[in-house]
Amino acid sequence: MSTPGKRRLNPRKLLLSKWTAARPQNRERHFLVTELIRDEADNVIGVELQAVLTHRSQPLDWRQLQDSEHWLQGWR
Repeated sequence: MSTPGKRRLNPRKLLLSKWTAARPQNRERHFLVTELIRDEADNVIGVELQAVLTHRSQPLDWRQLQDSEHWLQGWR
């Protein structure tokens, strides 16, 4: 059973997915997953998120996207 505030995600299907920050900072609210970061065994360990407004990129552990208190799936 899922923990409240957690969503189930398939990390291999995150590429080009859209996300909204629940608490935007620096006017950066909408993000796009532009790259999957993989380990030597080809497992997805993180994503590269790019802010739509500023084009600033940041690495993020993909599991953090499961927390609906910080990230909302889609653009809202």
